[in-house]
Amino acid sequence: MMEKVLNILKDGTVTLPKLLLNNYRNLKISDLELVILIYLLNEKNLSYNPKKISNDLNINLEEVMVGIDSLSNNDIIKIDMKKINNIREEVINLDNLYNKLGYLIINEEQKEEKKSSNIYDIFEQEFARTLSPMEYQIINGWLDDKMDDEIIVKALKEATYNGVSNLRYIDKILYEWKKKGLTTKESVDKNKTEFIAKKEEKKELFDYNWLDDNEEWFN
Repeated sequence: MMEKVLNILKDGTVTLPKLLLNNYRNLKISDLELVILIYLLNEKNLSYNPKKISNDLNINLEEVMVGIDSLSNNDIIKIDMKKINNIREEVINLDNLYNKLGYLIINEEQKEEKKSSNIYDIFEQEFARTLSPMEYQIINGWLDDKMDDEIIVKALKEATYNGVSNLRYIDKILYEWKKKGLTTKESVDKNKTEFIAKKEEKKELFDYNWLDDNEEWFN
């Protein structure tokens, strides 16, 4: 069924909200139902006509009926009765789908706002003072560069561990990490572990007592 979705998209004659493509699984929409929704989103005439949908999509009529029924039961679409040219017709209503996509956008924005606001709180708690306007601008710059909150906080912890409460110092840390391709907390931890291991290895080599170890050569 996903092959049908890809063929529709490759055809280039349809539009599909990226939000729907990224979240249709979260909305409990099956591949078949996604195909039907793509079709409906690109149809000007939304009169309820399963047979036409079946013919246009080359999908078994029974499958189309099951898909529409499932979308209706999950409140993705509605079948409304409307009077058109003095004739009552069943029409597919997509408002619920748009509402659900709208809520997804709102939730994503709220997550971003919460995420961004939390990082300022973390800095103020760590510095035990209110951030200056310039410091807010510096942090905003990191966020605008799509730096992950976790790695920014990691750099903050690294700075305070070294007794420095200066965002310019933290900026240098982030710059060096980015230059080395360390863009996640995990990659920074791994790099630090490897660095310490190499340092210990060199120390052991330097401290090695070659004379004691080779006493037997002199006995």
